[in-house]
Amino acid sequence: MQSLLKRYFGYDDFRPKQLEIINNILEKRDSLVLMPTGGGKSICFQIPSLKMDGLAIVISPLISLMKDQVDNLNANGVPAAYINSSLTYRQMEEIKEKARKNEIKLLYIAPERLALEPFKVFLMTLNINLIAIDEAHCISEWGHNFRKEYRNLKNLKILFPNLPIVALTATATQKVKEDILKQLGLDKPQIFTSSFDRKNLKLIVAKKKNSFNKILSLLKKNKDNPAIIYCFSRKDTENLALKLRERGFSALPYHAGLPNAIRKQNQDQFIKDKVNIIVATIAFGMGIDKPDVRLIIHHTFSKSLEGYYQEIGRAGRDGLPSECVLFYSYGDKRKHDFFIDKMHPSPAKGSSVAKLDKMIEYCEGFECRRKTILEYFGEIGLEECTGCDFCLKLPELEGVDSENVVKFKRTTEKTYDKRLFEKLRRFRKIISEERNVPPFIIFGDVSLREMALYYPRTRDEMLKIKGVGQQKLRDFGDRFIREIKLYVEEYNIILKKFEIKKRVKQKSLHAYDPWVEDEDQQLTMLFSANKPIREISLVLNRTPSAVRERLRMHRLIY
Repeated sequence: MQSLLKRYFGYDDFRPKQLEIINNILEKRDSLVLMPTGGGKSICFQIPSLKMDGLAIVISPLISLMKDQVDNLNANGVPAAYINSSLTYRQMEEIKEKARKNEIKLLYIAPERLALEPFKVFLMTLNINLIAIDEAHCISEWGHNFRKEYRNLKNLKILFPNLPIVALTATATQKVKEDILKQLGLDKPQIFTSSFDRKNLKLIVAKKKNSFNKILSLLKKNKDNPAIIYCFSRKDTENLALKLRERGFSALPYHAGLPNAIRKQNQDQFIKDKVNIIVATIAFGMGIDKPDVRLIIHHTFSKSLEGYYQEIGRAGRDGLPSECVLFYSYGDKRKHDFFIDKMHPSPAKGSSVAKLDKMIEYCEGFECRRKTILEYFGEIGLEECTGCDFCLKLPELEGVDSENVVKFKRTTEKTYDKRLFEKLRRFRKIISEERNVPPFIIFGDVSLREMALYYPRTRDEMLKIKGVGQQKLRDFGDRFIREIKLYVEEYNIILKKFEIKKRVKQKSLHAYDPWVEDEDQQLTMLFSANKPIREISLVLNRTPSAVRERLRMHRLIY
């Protein structure tokens, strides 16, 4: 499995839970996967599909998501395609023919496509190895509203009773999780839950006083890095984007009221690094798969913690440090209250009130921001937080160059050549424009940082860089090697022998072994004694996530 991971995606090791999920799928068993944004959910179904004969059907809610994932897969040498309304009839037929001939390994479709009888007949002609339902929380959140087709996905088990189905989401409370399982009717699914803790995100809540100047400071600090600013209304996005452009920033608005062509154009310009800033309503969210967003600003706070987590999930998807700043005022609460009051009395109205209260609790709370979010999603036993304003004891946010903005604690992070990194970023953009794809499709920032740290000068050395697989080596390796060599010569850099020292993670001795009765008794005793999960994991020699899952199974936590 690792050979496939390295060959196609350029990574040496799987992330936590990935290999377990992959093996479960290969054993033809259903799965529900709950992983944070950027946690590597897609790998969990992409690798099994590559391993098995036939192709995977991936159900995705948005055209933009499909395109990004297919572009990424094709760049990595994985034959993938999508069928949606953006294609002509002829283009669809060509893709169908490729699928019939087993020339595609992953086929992305929208749930509405499954409602078409001719398309269902077409699917029955294919050699399908698995079905993946991405953004599975839509089954609960959208299925009750305008995306009723999500409610019909339960028919998949009737159509394909012998195929493994994997549902994946980065946002799911216990209630949503139960709804997903109920709606899909999965056969004894194995539930995999990774920690929702995004350690690379710094969470800050600031008073909305003089917010525009604070936003200017944050954007100056993050110059040349992509940023998303969330606003309450369409008018707010237009006004703020205009004010930023007047100050010399490349900023565009995005909201549902814009013509489709303009909205798509603005999104494309942001994805392709032609503008750095998108000022948006919550309409700009799930469909954005840009891994190098370094700053998320909430000009108005979200109406729920689920929404907030989904929105800040756009930041740092590549795992690199990123900031999330939320501006809070009681006046903005009244805006949310106004729209809730207009709702007809119903369970949905009561739920909206409760969700808003939780959001207010997050904004006004006097404890760790990260802990508040994680506990909302049913996760307890947070390890040390080094990434929120409360735990870092940050004073009120004023500006970027002040002592108030504190860096993450990154004691083990190696220093890369920032000048070379910027040179490679510019070169990457040139190639991306040649190919008309987003720059991150060529190489992600993580790969460029490693290049700027180790200076690879041969193809063998380049292949050891994280994110460089066989296809990208063939397509781009020689060109980047040439740029690195020229840089080394220009600045007379004396290089040592090429060597990447991999940090070996210490694993629990029996992290994935079956639990025995004595362990369960000890687990219950320690938990009853109010021992933190971290301490329990050390006693039992299990990972904290394994302990949490076992506690959930015994209904000791939810």
